[in-house]
Amino acid sequence: MEQYVIGIDIGTGSTKALAVTGNGSVIASSQNYYPTLNPRPGFSEQDPELIWQAFTTCIREITLQIKQPPSAISLSSCMHSLLLMDKDHLPLTPLITWADTRSEEIAARIRNSSDGKLLYESTGTPVHPMTPMSKIIWFREHAPDLFSQATHFISIKEFIWHRLFGSYEIDHSVASATGLFNIHELQWDSRALEKCGIDSAKLSEPVPTDYIRTPITGAIAAHLQVPVQTQIFIGASDGCLANLGTRATRPGFAAVTVGTSGAVRIASPRPIAQYESMLFNYILDRHTFICGGPVNNGGNVLKWVFRTLLGNETPSELDYANLFNRVSEVPPGSRGLMFLPYLHGERAPVWNGAASGAFVGIRSWHTQAGFLRAALEGVCYGLNQILQIIESASQPIEQLQVSGGFVHSFTWMQMLADITGKRLSLVQTEDASALGAALLALEHLEWSAEPSVENKEEESLIEPNLSHHESYQKYFKVYQTLYPTLMQTMQQLRQVENG
Repeated sequence: MEQYVIGIDIGTGSTKALAVTGNGSVIASSQNYYPTLNPRPGFSEQDPELIWQAFTTCIREITLQIKQPPSAISLSSCMHSLLLMDKDHLPLTPLITWADTRSEEIAARIRNSSDGKLLYESTGTPVHPMTPMSKIIWFREHAPDLFSQATHFISIKEFIWHRLFGSYEIDHSVASATGLFNIHELQWDSRALEKCGIDSAKLSEPVPTDYIRTPITGAIAAHLQVPVQTQIFIGASDGCLANLGTRATRPGFAAVTVGTSGAVRIASPRPIAQYESMLFNYILDRHTFICGGPVNNGGNVLKWVFRTLLGNETPSELDYANLFNRVSEVPPGSRGLMFLPYLHGERAPVWNGAASGAFVGIRSWHTQAGFLRAALEGVCYGLNQILQIIESASQPIEQLQVSGGFVHSFTWMQMLADITGKRLSLVQTEDASALGAALLALEHLEWSAEPSVENKEEESLIEPNLSHHESYQKYFKVYQTLYPTLMQTMQQLRQVENG
């Protein structure tokens, strides 16, 4: 049997693993889901034990399918998670996810202080409630007992790594998304640590993304059904590895991922500092930064559309097909109806948790299908706004390598192509981050061949309709005015809502 590696992505909603051979071919996959709990407004929490179970189940299912253990396992994970651990290496708290906004006021206070810009420039991470830096400060101010008991502040990947090896280590990529790590010096940032009231002993040891460790703890190896000497690559963050997995590390290429949320990212040899729009700068490897902007509102907007506009909590594949058929009958621009998609606040480019969604331009002739199309267009306008900021700060983008759940809709992808005016390439339909993790390992294994690029990319290109693009450019100019015009109104509504 041909040798293979497992690339495994520990995501927010599920963990997914791919078995990848030396030439880059995917031969097996596994995916296991877990819930997110919202016990209070602004809280977003998960059970780390369920994620560990999903992680181990994915690996066992792969080895069961192939009937041979992997030569290596390489890890990808979501960014910005936080878990407080006690002296016995047990969780003091649930896992706090990137979507948790309890530290919103703290992030705003830091962002508006004299240290805000300095922290952003040294860490490459936007000052925002998503970051572990803001969350740690929240625990210090609002839960001092838990804060004082914590011996380590870690991410979900570090939790799993500790289970595997009994040590706290963190890759440069996940570290660079904490708001605590100096991306220029590759060490924990003294100013950020001072803000949090902790020292580096309470954080993991930073290591490069190609760092390999063996052996796995014997009992854990038996549980995973792999040899104890299996090489484990610590890997990188999901966003950075999505660029690698979709081959968006070349000049003129950008990766666009639309899952629950979304992001636009490019590879760069150096950070791109843009404090006003706070582009992120995360580390892929020793020579590459992944720079871009995230949005809170992607596929979750489509879920909202089904639940709120269509009264459908559990849409089927047929329901999705019917929705996109209806949307395709509405002309570009939705007959003057526009949607600001900030249903869950927004990160780039406005970085305002109080931002809210809005339909604008409603007239008597607008139909339900028009509202549906406007909602999807709003997500694409938001991505295009980030794309244009990235281009203005770096170089022109010729092609978008797309991934995420939205690739299952040709209509939505064509909409993005038309709005951006860019060619789209669907490089592969498997999970881009898990594939990127596998490719990272393959680059460093002597037995592997050069990963194949025979993905028949020319068969999955989507070209923009230039006539539609010309129309969309006019609407996009209007879209760019919506948030500045409505920002004060949104803040006033938030104050009324909060009493």
